[in-house]
Amino acid sequence: WDFLILFFCLPVVIFNEITKKRLLGDMSCRIVPFMEVSSLGVTTFSLCALGIDRFHAATSPQASTRPIEQCQSIIAKLAVIWVGSMTLSVPEILLWQLAQDTSPVSGVVTEYCAMKPSSNLPESIYSLVLTYQNARMWWYFGCYFCLPILFTVSCQLVTRRIRGTEKKSECRGSKHGQCEGHLNCTIIALTVIYGLCATPENVCNIVVAYMSPDMSKQTLDLLNLINQFFLFFKCSVTPVLLLCLCRPLGQAFMDCCCCCCEGCGPDTTSSESSADSKLKTEMSSSIFFDKPRETPPPLLALGTPC
Repeated sequence: WDFLILFFCLPVVIFNEITKKRLLGDMSCRIVPFMEVSSLGVTTFSLCALGIDRFHAATSPQASTRPIEQCQSIIAKLAVIWVGSMTLSVPEILLWQLAQDTSPVSGVVTEYCAMKPSSNLPESIYSLVLTYQNARMWWYFGCYFCLPILFTVSCQLVTRRIRGTEKKSECRGSKHGQCEGHLNCTIIALTVIYGLCATPENVCNIVVAYMSPDMSKQTLDLLNLINQFFLFFKCSVTPVLLLCLCRPLGQAFMDCCCCCCEGCGPDTTSSESSADSKLKTEMSSSIFFDKPRETPPPLLALGTPC
């Protein structure tokens, strides 16, 4: 979803700032806010899901031998996160519409997106959209800012306390304990980046809600541009941070890039490097799963049935 934001929303915003014309017209005024709010929801619920996964890893009676989660279960969870985030962002499609303003000095017509529900909506839907508009600031602050940060911090504190009291002697100095600590640091880093990038938007929303009558349109546009800049910055940094901190994922990404650049040709060097990378990946832990321990092969019975 971060790549969708960068490849679709970023060019639309840059084109609007340069030409003062809205690319794709009224449709972009509805799709861009919908995708941006959906991005906040995907990040929020993903952080909550990762926090729950780390908590289960810490409280599992046999954490080091926990089986790898099935692909169908992971796809189901991702579907719930994405569909839920997109469902909560549907009011953004009905809230925004394209507006025009003529400059009194130059006479140039400027197109911009205004937060104003259309009067052509049915009465029941129109009242719901107005209710959402009035509660939008606190909904942003509570669901998309406080929830992921408080949830991640709570899960990390509980996880650290459980590991410190019950498995202190087992995990200290062990490879499994180091992998768990590395995964926890990855989740904390993702949460810190998200919190730093979401703070300016929430502050601007509160300031605009209580001081908008005293602020000019140029100031409001500048604050909106700053908010979008931090959102694009978060979408750019998060994949890079994930690839750098999660070594198996980063190694797999680099292998795919090298394979695409070399044309996937059979080469002994590439096969040896792929075998080495596969061995390293199997020895390290992934961000989503815990690798099971290797079980020794069963002993063969000696002799004959006679």
